[in-house]
Amino acid sequence: MVVLKGIFMEKVLCYGSMGVAGLLLLLFLLDLAVGIPFGSTNTLVDIFGLIISGLVIYLGFDAMKDLR
Repeated sequence: MVVLKGIFMEKVLCYGSMGVAGLLLLLFLLDLAVGIPFGSTNTLVDIFGLIISGLVIYLGFDAMKDLR
């Protein structure tokens, strides 16, 4: 079993969080525009989802700059 430590693990976590947030951003954007994944039941939830996903992507990018 390999244990990930140090800077490599921090980079993996940053990339992982940005990837998941990017996927959610895409899903909320598609739901807002077309209504496919969630049925477009509540527009306010889609807007907040877009804002929060963008914020998580920004925070992950900012953390990656600190790791360099």
